[in-house]
Amino acid sequence: MHKSGSSSSLGPGGLDLTQAFFRPILSAAPPSPTKRHTKISVVGAGNVGMAIAQTILTQDLADELVLVDAKADKLLGEMLDLQHAAAFLPRTKIMADVDYAVTAGSDLCIVTAGARQMPGETRLNLLHRNVALYRSIVPPLVKYSPETILLIVSNPVDILTYVAWRLSGFPSNRVIGSGTNLDSSRFRFLIADHLDVNAQDVQAYIVGEHGDSSVALWSSISVGGVPILSFLDKQEIAYEKETLENIHKEVVDGAYEVIRLKGYTSWAIGYSVANLARTLLRDQRRIHPVSVIARGFYGIEDGDVFLSLPAQLGRSGVLGVANVHMNDEETHRLKKSAATISELTSQLEI
Repeated sequence: MHKSGSSSSLGPGGLDLTQAFFRPILSAAPPSPTKRHTKISVVGAGNVGMAIAQTILTQDLADELVLVDAKADKLLGEMLDLQHAAAFLPRTKIMADVDYAVTAGSDLCIVTAGARQMPGETRLNLLHRNVALYRSIVPPLVKYSPETILLIVSNPVDILTYVAWRLSGFPSNRVIGSGTNLDSSRFRFLIADHLDVNAQDVQAYIVGEHGDSSVALWSSISVGGVPILSFLDKQEIAYEKETLENIHKEVVDGAYEVIRLKGYTSWAIGYSVANLARTLLRDQRRIHPVSVIARGFYGIEDGDVFLSLPAQLGRSGVLGVANVHMNDEETHRLKKSAATISELTSQLEI
């Protein structure tokens, strides 16, 4: 399969024309061998994978972008389509192949591939099929990029992040799930919409499972540095708990609504994952609610459960988990969310 995105060998017999176009300046040193070269590989060229790839390109996050998929023709078509936009994008080498060797030396490997649930299929059977799929994905990524960070996007993301961790043999800080980073973005948008402020001024987290048992941390929400619920209490402004629950329900149902209307989700998760890639590869040390190993945090002590917690991310992956305030009810719900995930992971053979 055609791999490379560009070539300077355009002359007769593959003559390298760069020597004809450009003459070196006097007393020039050779290129520095220490120049940082950032390489990102995306596994899965479906709607989500391509939205992530497109966002990475437009945000100039990589010097080299690699696409891997089992469908060779679609993969080649997607690669060519992106390459043809080169004049409108930052300079990035785009490569694609069905062979994982093309991913060698990746700084970040993003996995979006996953089996789709068949009509009438149980969730557990779907998980078994995804474990089988991950057996063919994770080991070759590790083989060709032993120092990479694995960023898992496939659903159910918390369980598959655990699967990827087990299959990779990596330290837990280098295996991360996209988790509730997008859920928290939806949450911030809805709160900002209710208060008529910019979502960037809202600090709010959804934690736990990326799914129905997720937990909204209302007790720690702030807008412009002002804690919302304590402010309402001090001002004796009444609010209904049902209103808060409805906002959380909108967050949980958000993806389902998009899927109902357009058939799939893509753009929001594309921006969310690119946001994580920027923080990781540029060592920005920002806090994101992502799926990490949760044992030892907030009273979760049993098993190696992965779920979303507010984690500080940087060039080495997960740097730590923030000690965000949770009230008793939120802590109880988080433990319940962990139990839901643990019940499923305990039934997997990895």
